[in-house]
Amino acid sequence: MELKPSGYNKIMALIKKGVNIPNPLTIHVGDEVNMDNISANGVVLYPGCRIYGEKTVISAGVKLGYEAPVTVDNCQLGPMVELKGGYFTQSVFLESANMGSGAQVREACILEEQASGAHCVGLKQTILFPFVTLGSLINFCDCLMAGGTSRKNHSEVGSSYIHFNFTPEGDKATASLIGDVPRGVMLNKPPIFLGGQGGMVGPIRIGYGNTIAAGSILRRDLDVEDKLIVGKGHHGAIIDRIPVAYPNLVRIIENNVLYIGNLLALEQWYIHVRKMFFEGKEFGMLIHAGVLEKLQMAKDERIKRLKDMAAKIKQASEKQEGWINSAKKEFCERIGLVEEVLKNKTIDHEGAKEQERFLDTLMKNKEQYGGNYIEVIQNLPSAVSKNGTKWLDSVVKAFCRKIAQEFPALNMFKKASL
Repeated sequence: MELKPSGYNKIMALIKKGVNIPNPLTIHVGDEVNMDNISANGVVLYPGCRIYGEKTVISAGVKLGYEAPVTVDNCQLGPMVELKGGYFTQSVFLESANMGSGAQVREACILEEQASGAHCVGLKQTILFPFVTLGSLINFCDCLMAGGTSRKNHSEVGSSYIHFNFTPEGDKATASLIGDVPRGVMLNKPPIFLGGQGGMVGPIRIGYGNTIAAGSILRRDLDVEDKLIVGKGHHGAIIDRIPVAYPNLVRIIENNVLYIGNLLALEQWYIHVRKMFFEGKEFGMLIHAGVLEKLQMAKDERIKRLKDMAAKIKQASEKQEGWINSAKKEFCERIGLVEEVLKNKTIDHEGAKEQERFLDTLMKNKEQYGGNYIEVIQNLPSAVSKNGTKWLDSVVKAFCRKIAQEFPALNMFKKASL
């Protein structure tokens, strides 16, 4: 009796198409997978690969499973992506992004060009800009990281690093900005280095050019740039703990609002800038749509986590009368307004003049450098990059300003120029 693997017809169709499958008996392709969205050019599926999801896209030159079995579920993979072993779901990997074996990349991750991770890296709701490199044995969920100008000058996270994104109260309103969007997308900022065997307690903001010494645990924002930071350890102590106290509530909400504002700016960047680099390329618009979907998922996640935190504060106040102050009460009662502001499309038109000037010059550079995104952006004149940053900054600031107006008792962003 001839043994045929599940999905045999699809596997044979891939082979006939030109996909390199060294051992077809070890491959599984889901019935829902759209075969038209798998390239015939240079794709290699090594033994143990599982391909699932009706939205899955596999571009030319993709290699899956060289080091260990790989499961891909509803991911969009750009050209030359290498996923060497692990589980990958509802995420996007742009050209030449790669991950080592033992990876677990869950929903709403975006790894831009040449971003990479070594073995045993866990990501979820994570955005890595071009060239960002992660070492081994890392948990780096709920982060956006930028910085660096090339594969030799890149932001890096050392091995055994943790982004602490889950509090004792069970909150995950903890997303951290390592760099930012308005400056990071210009690919001209100095890299950020997070030393190995360290961590950060989200939500935190870190400026460009900073080096965090190995073994340091960060617990506060670092708005400075180009510094060496050595973390300070806790002194031993046993003290009373007050559940659901949130003594730093304003800072937590500020950082969450800033994170959402940066997601809005990145969304505008993909709509107005990156789209033209996807157009005309194999599966380009499917991958572009995948990024926008992940950004929407990221915004939804941040809103959900803020609502969950508000619900905990409200529940605690009901158990202990008089415990809640005016700022916490306002946050609990008006949290839904954050979602309403997000739906206000006027923010999308912020910085229109700077946007127009930036896009005009960008088009000329695109023609000169043959449409390669990295080269085009890196060869923009400094004044043009600054215009682009002003445009995206205005999107972030407009969102933060509107939220601050809706929550006057929180007294947010008083130290910032909005």
